[in-house]
Amino acid sequence: MSDRWRFLLGADLASRGDRGLATAMACRLRPGLRGDGSGITLMRPGPPGRTLAAERGGTMGNAGPVDEYVASMRHALRGPRGAKRDLLAEARDSLLDAAEAYESEGLPRAEAERLAVADFGTVPEIAPGFQGELAVSQGRRTAALLFLSVPLTAFLWSVIWRVFPETMRVEQVKPDWFGLLARTVDLLQLGVGVVGGLALLALGRGIRRVRHPARLTRWLGLFVWIQTPLVGAMGLMLAAAAQGPAGFTDYLPGLAVALVSDAFSVWQLYNAAHCLRCTRAISALSAADREPSLSRS
Repeated sequence: MSDRWRFLLGADLASRGDRGLATAMACRLRPGLRGDGSGITLMRPGPPGRTLAAERGGTMGNAGPVDEYVASMRHALRGPRGAKRDLLAEARDSLLDAAEAYESEGLPRAEAERLAVADFGTVPEIAPGFQGELAVSQGRRTAALLFLSVPLTAFLWSVIWRVFPETMRVEQVKPDWFGLLARTVDLLQLGVGVVGGLALLALGRGIRRVRHPARLTRWLGLFVWIQTPLVGAMGLMLAAAAQGPAGFTDYLPGLAVALVSDAFSVWQLYNAAHCLRCTRAISALSAADREPSLSRS
């Protein structure tokens, strides 16, 4: 398959929203392009593509070169399941299209698939570009979670402390620094919501203006892992300063909000860990791609 044909295919895929293969084509045709999603126009992927087994009327038991390639790619990539599935489906559809083009020239199916895979590029060559997109997808999910959950949690706690029956007693026993620390926690939570909103905007509509979106995903993950334990520790200090507060363990609305708050914190840390995992995978895959190049040189 000629470079010109692959270039036209990549442009067509980008116009149709097939961001996965468009990235791969960009990486193949522009070797200097980094595999962190930078410089690539990210678009929403289309619906999952067809399956080879369905086309042949059989099962996946006898996997051909295309299916073996996609399985290897799936094993190499790390990221959100839905985004990963769509990315691989788009790549697989395009590989099948290329194989069909070769097959129409009279080549056997197996040989046609092998040539399509060879034209597409090896897994070490293509995987960093795909992984960059998955990292951006994970960063977008984490940013949306912060933008929605942190302000909601702050609002619920503000309501609880206004209606809690023992609020007057808390006012009597709290130390002088209690108010300053409470305001600091409120400002931190507000800041987290703002950071989440800005990151969501940067990784969404503003993706074209971000030079290294995968780095933004990594910074977001590190930020959550620093901020969440810090705010949790401050919350425990406030609870200890308020001496419990007394009667809170029997106050069902307060316990419900505490449960929601803890669940959100665990969810945020979970997503932040996946942000770091996805971005580390880019470095690992890029290093794996460089090793064969060095050995050939």
